[in-house]
Amino acid sequence: MTVEKGNEAGISEEATTTSGVARSGGERSEPERSDAPDVAPPDPAPDPEVQEKAVRRQFSAKYKARILEKADACKGKHGALGELLRKEGLYASQVAAWRKQREKGQLQGLGPKKRGRKGSGKPQKSQREKEMEREVRRLNRRNDKLELMLEIQKKTSELLGIPMEPLDLDEKS
Repeated sequence: MTVEKGNEAGISEEATTTSGVARSGGERSEPERSDAPDVAPPDPAPDPEVQEKAVRRQFSAKYKARILEKADACKGKHGALGELLRKEGLYASQVAAWRKQREKGQLQGLGPKKRGRKGSGKPQKSQREKEMEREVRRLNRRNDKLELMLEIQKKTSELLGIPMEPLDLDEKS
């Protein structure tokens, strides 16, 4: 339906609606709404709280070997490796690292690796051994001090002319 209206400049303006209802030129072109909504209410906002600990992806040796085979088959085909990586959700750096692991040895490089600090290779000492070593260091420092004191006494007795009896350090008291 078409309606002719005149504006202030005297130019006629036609206003139509999709439902055929006449409206003035200043109205918005929103469709009429019914009481029942046509769409479901929007989902509540997702929880913004971050997970306590992110879960790392772990790949089995079989999976790594299979991906490396597919990656090797992609050589010479333009864009094939990128497509494979996108499809599998991997990064090129992961495949490169897996190739290096494979070069080192098929079984040792493709197994899962333990994360964290590497051990020093030395066996761990027990608490008792640590205490004993600490005691030995303390006694060695004490012995050094006593020997220094004994040297001072010897030199003092020589300067004063006081004879000292030699000590037998091998005796047990």
